[in-house]
Amino acid sequence: MKTTIYDVAEKAGVSISTVSRVINNTGRISDKTRKKVLEVIEALEYQPSLVATALTGKRTGTIGLIIPDVANPFFAEIARRIEDQCREIGFSLLICNTENNPDTEEMYLDLLKQKSVDGIIIGTISRNQYVIEEYLQEKLPVARIAYDQPDWRIDAVLVDYFLGGHQAVSHLVQLGHKKLAIMTGNRSHAGNKLCYEAFRQVIAENGLALREEWLIETDSTMEDGRQKALEILSSSDRPTAIFASCDSLAIGVYQAAKTIGLRIPEDLSVVGFNNTILAAVVDPPLTSIAQPIQEMGRQVVELLMREMEGEKAVKQRVFLAPELIVRGSTKKWESAR
Repeated sequence: MKTTIYDVAEKAGVSISTVSRVINNTGRISDKTRKKVLEVIEALEYQPSLVATALTGKRTGTIGLIIPDVANPFFAEIARRIEDQCREIGFSLLICNTENNPDTEEMYLDLLKQKSVDGIIIGTISRNQYVIEEYLQEKLPVARIAYDQPDWRIDAVLVDYFLGGHQAVSHLVQLGHKKLAIMTGNRSHAGNKLCYEAFRQVIAENGLALREEWLIETDSTMEDGRQKALEILSSSDRPTAIFASCDSLAIGVYQAAKTIGLRIPEDLSVVGFNNTILAAVVDPPLTSIAQPIQEMGRQVVELLMREMEGEKAVKQRVFLAPELIVRGSTKKWESAR
């Protein structure tokens, strides 16, 4: 069986990032560690294909990342973590911001191919499957992060949105809330759909009423979240808690509540999703579902690297568990109110 970079890392007692830095002669590594890794490479007769192809001019040492909105704190953090991981293994990252425009995405896909990137990471709900299929036929490594499109046969690193949604809504129910609303982005996106399904399941499990007018679908922007929240919060019969499928929508709820004089969490509890920097800086701090972004970035780069090395026989979809981070936007609801 062919020796892989993982075999070298295990034998040398270091990470694959360290092995890669030794191979590419990048980063800060002690002479002792470098010597040890090189000795293991020689002992195992490891043939690093990255080096071999680089010598023939077929490698550029770059990875392309396609995201929908670099101004969105969630995607900014994803880009940062992927860039950190790329730097660890001696690669550069080209970041492409599509603004959720399929034509812009297609343009960037063509541009990345022209730039001869060594692999592409997609963090959008892509409508350019035919382009990706062409790249796969040409053996260009492609992987997904954050967004799932199950009919695509490529590697993906995702969070368990259903579990995250279940955690969020269960938290509100445990606090005594019986009148709950949900606000999601477009439910053609698997993550929004799974949050919605989790909401309905928790409501059913606890015998609570499901109000159709409180099952709100938005364009995921803060402004649309504000407008839709104003509509349901202005009624005398309003929800006492809202679960938003992203922090931007949750901040829109904050703005609507302030406009009509509702206090968070005294009059309204709010839970977001993604645990972006917004969650920590708003007042009160937002309870949110945290995605393990650092681990997601590490794993998606690792999958892409293994694909480049020819060390993978099958595609993988990796699901990571989210975590409920409780802050000041949720509070026990007194039923007598």
